[in-house]
Amino acid sequence: MEKKNTEALLVASKEICLEVNAEKNKYMVMSRDLNAGRSHNIIIDNVYFARVENFRYLGTALTNQNSVQEEIKSRLKLGNACYHSVQNLLSSSLLYKIIKIKICRIIIMLVSWGCQTWLLTLREERRLRVFEKGGLRRIFGPKRDEVTGEWRKLHYEELINMYSSPNIVRVIKSRRMR
Repeated sequence: MEKKNTEALLVASKEICLEVNAEKNKYMVMSRDLNAGRSHNIIIDNVYFARVENFRYLGTALTNQNSVQEEIKSRLKLGNACYHSVQNLLSSSLLYKIIKIKICRIIIMLVSWGCQTWLLTLREERRLRVFEKGGLRRIFGPKRDEVTGEWRKLHYEELINMYSSPNIVRVIKSRRMR
């Protein structure tokens, strides 16, 4: 099947005077079946096409099993780097909380860019919530318990109420393609 499609691509490109560069073109079989596409490389008219298991396309990590886990991990890593770079701003008492919340929303938008095709498992939903909770805790800080007088971390529900925006998982699910 892959060989047939590749031959059709080469024929169609020759008809419109295009040359396919085999060094830059690779192919990937996307399937949840680990045995799909057993042939590893395609050779047509002495042109060699290598098979890959994952690659980046327009900034998005694609895998041969059509999994978004690696993409979400890399996005969360980039989001944490963004939080780290603005950590001084988020913990500063000189900025209004509204400005800090806007910074947090921008970072969440960056992390969830292209999320229309993500199908989230419970594990990924939890990772996204933990990421969001960490950013909100940097903004709102700890709270003094009224009964004991001790400082404690804010609970997720308290953070979401103070944030007054839908949580990241709800935003991703609302943007999902139907």
